[in-house]
Order: sequence, then C-alpha cells, then structure tokens
Amino acid sequence: MRKVYANADEALAGEIKDGMILMAGGFGLCGVPEVLIEAVRKSGAKDLTFVSNNAGVDGLGLGILLETGQIKKMISSYVGENKIFANLYLAGKLELEFNPQGTLAERIRAGGAGIPAFFTRTGVGTIVAEGKEIRDFENEAYVMETGLIADIALVHAWKGDTEGNLVYRKTARNFNPMMATAGRLTVAEVEHLVEPGQIDGDHIVTPGVYVQRIVHVPNALKRIEQRTTRKRDAA
Repeated sequence: MRKVYANADEALAGEIKDGMILMAGGFGLCGVPEVLIEAVRKSGAKDLTFVSNNAGVDGLGLGILLETGQIKKMISSYVGENKIFANLYLAGKLELEFNPQGTLAERIRAGGAGIPAFFTRTGVGTIVAEGKEIRDFENEAYVMETGLIADIALVHAWKGDTEGNLVYRKTARNFNPMMATAGRLTVAEVEHLVEPGQIDGDHIVTPGVYVQRIVHVPNALKRIEQRTTRKRDAA
C-alpha cells in the first residue's frame, strides 16, 4: 500500500467534502499540520467542523480557514489567540462546542479506542454539562461525554517512516497521537521521512496501522506563539 504522497494537495485530493468533521493536531502553534491545513483551504470545501485544541491564530493554522469562512463549527478547549474567531462567534457565524482541555483529550482518545462515551466530574454544575446526562457514582455527580471520531485526521510528526510509524517531539505530542487514532482517514505530515527499520521500535508513538497517507515537509517553520525578550545585561 503506497502511503507517501508527493505533496499535501495530492494526499487530500478528492477526500475533502463539504460538511465533513476533521481533526487538526497541535498545541498552540506547536505541532500544527500547517501544510495539510493549507491543502484544505485550497480544496474550497465548506461547512466543515474542526476538532482542535485551539483555533490557531490570525493568519496561521486553522486561522486561515476561519478567514475563508470554510469552518462552520469548532470543537475546542482554547480559542483566546484568534481575533477572527471571536468576531465570527460573536456575530453568530461560527458554532462553538467548548470543552475542558482534559475532557477534549479524553473524548478524542475514547473515539480512537472505540469507546462511545465516558463519565467525568469535570464540568459538573457548569454550562459544560447543560443538556448532558448526569449520573451518580459513589455519591459524586459525573457528566457523560461522548467520544469523538473524525472523517479525516490531520497530524504533524517530527519523524516518520514510509510505513506510517510516527514520532513526535515535546509539546507536539499533546494531541497529535490521539487524533491519529481517531480519524477514519489519517494523513500525517512529517519533518523527517525515513525507511522502515530506521526508527527504534521503542520510540514509535503512533504505529503505522493508524496512518494511511504521509507527506514529507522538510524544513518546517518553528512558530513562536508568544515572544518575550529582555535587555542584555551590561558587559
């Protein structure tokens, strides 16, 4: 099975349809599948639902799809860095399903593991729990949350082999690995592409069985979300 594609446009050709649910990995601006997101933009698909920890920033990540109006709904836990997101939401042009961050992570993991729902104490007594089943366990109230599955999962990995085995670095490991398991079709962009056997088996985070398509993106830009500096000390 050929998994490596020449570019992101080819990897997603004919796969993105209006109204789909997609997942996009990343934490802040770390580990964001920017090249694949750009291919989604070029596809012109609309009314998309995106599951992502955050909504990128203006002009980067999912921000470019908000600018084009291709996203109808976001399922997220943090949206505070994106002005266009706030403007669209307050204008009633964007739906938001807000999740506590741990709950979002577990919903994605559950979807990938075939678990349809689970109970958590997080969010009980808040608007997060409105309209959801509440059940008592050992005299504590728990809210039921459902697992999440995407039509397509877009992930970014530091290294991968041509069989789809993936390795992530540092903060990029927060959401990418679980999203890779929760897509009916998982497409990975990798910074370093190697041959099978060149990755120590103990270092593999996502086994290739979960990944159907791979795009090599060498020299990926390392974005800085919040740059802070201080003056040099006098010599």
